[in-house]
Amino acid sequence: MPKRSIRSRYLAERKSRPSASCLAASREIQQRFLASDLFRDAGCLALYSAIHNEVLTDQVAERALEESKALAYPRTRGDHLEFVRIRTQADMAVGSFGVLEPRDGELVPVEELDLVVVPGVVFDCSGHRLGYGRGFYDRALSVCRADCAKVGFAYDFQLVATLPVAQHDKRLSALVTESRILNFNA
Repeated sequence: MPKRSIRSRYLAERKSRPSASCLAASREIQQRFLASDLFRDAGCLALYSAIHNEVLTDQVAERALEESKALAYPRTRGDHLEFVRIRTQADMAVGSFGVLEPRDGELVPVEELDLVVVPGVVFDCSGHRLGYGRGFYDRALSVCRADCAKVGFAYDFQLVATLPVAQHDKRLSALVTESRILNFNA
């Protein structure tokens, strides 16, 4: 099945899910991640702002700020993402594509990130993902350090056996769902 068809199917399914069930599953996913070595070992991390029933990242942001971790969010600039450090959620405003992003602040070079939480529409059991199709995250992940953890957040229904993969697609280090953490580096 072509990427576009797969993406459309899973976007429609995610958007049709009741908000209450997405909220409950998001809480479970975030709690699983917060209890992991992935979060504990990251001194500088980047999160995404959830849209259209994506897994939320608000609890992770709150805890990262409480623990004085460097926290960054992406902001689109042309065809690329730049990561900007925030000190409070009030630093965010609606930006490109209707997504909350930092208004201003200190740029964090991608090479300084220890962990990037990556959004996606559908994920597979080998660490591949389909995003929205514009390649923003694949371009950003291509310049991350080799030891930077690239972590997807997904609902269990978003996990499939395999996805079509192109040469430019970047593989995740781990995937966190409401029922488990899959480690792709093992």
